[in-house]
Amino acid sequence: MIPFCAAVDWGTSSFRLWLLSKDGAVLAERRSDEGMMRAAGAGFDAVLERHLAGLGVEETLPVIICGMAGARQGWREAGYLDTPADVADIIRNALVVDGYARDVRILPGIAQREADAPDVMRGEETQLLGLVADGVRSGLVCMPGTHSKWVTLGGSKVEGFSTYMTGELFDVLSRHSILSAAMSGASEIAPDDAGFLEAVKLGFARPSSLSNLLFLVRSAQLLGFVPASDGAARLSGLLIGHELASAMASQDAIEEVVLVASGGLGALYRAGLERQGVVVRHCDAGDAALRGLWSAAQAFWAD
Repeated sequence: MIPFCAAVDWGTSSFRLWLLSKDGAVLAERRSDEGMMRAAGAGFDAVLERHLAGLGVEETLPVIICGMAGARQGWREAGYLDTPADVADIIRNALVVDGYARDVRILPGIAQREADAPDVMRGEETQLLGLVADGVRSGLVCMPGTHSKWVTLGGSKVEGFSTYMTGELFDVLSRHSILSAAMSGASEIAPDDAGFLEAVKLGFARPSSLSNLLFLVRSAQLLGFVPASDGAARLSGLLIGHELASAMASQDAIEEVVLVASGGLGALYRAGLERQGVVVRHCDAGDAALRGLWSAAQAFWAD
């Protein structure tokens, strides 16, 4: 099939490119660790063109990009839309990379310019664009990751959102704190792990005691109350439970959450949410991003 465009999700540490046909079918895919941090040194254009050359595409093939290529430290700063932001405006405010041989456009992020709750997202807005394209117009959206996002959608508008550094905290605490000793012998975390689920319950029930609960991950091991292999599961559970409690506290009675996630992390969040009696509507994060990029490409280049 003839390529219609290339779509790129450019993260801080990852690069993912899809070659798409006119009807949105994925013809080819490229992945690498050439995210913003590496591409800034090598040159964003050089990284992009090398991957496109590897797929043998024409020099005139257009490219739509989301993510950190549009950050201040990225290829070109694409700026932010302010909340409340209609997701359709993400497409209308795309940045055209000037002086480039091919038509390359970068989607903007979204900013919440409130003095008591300033926040930004870049990349997740394209997943939201994909959700809306698939018919999700309103609801509470949970987007787990290094920096998890909780978004309130209303009538296809991003009314507000909050960021939680849960993934980064897990990485820092498990490797660079006293809790690193509690990770010895830790196994992969399963969503039905008893230690994980118990910790989610604790983190959710006692969010104001998080600092104390974190220390118990180590002390409970030292005193023989829990096995050494439970450390990672309990740390993850406490952090996720705390995030759920904090994110859901400002909401009225929550019956359903749209979970935009992939892989094992998505399974952990789903288990944590269902533990609180919440109905989970799941959407794969990669599929949502691709759908959002495709929606933008159709708006720009479809006949």
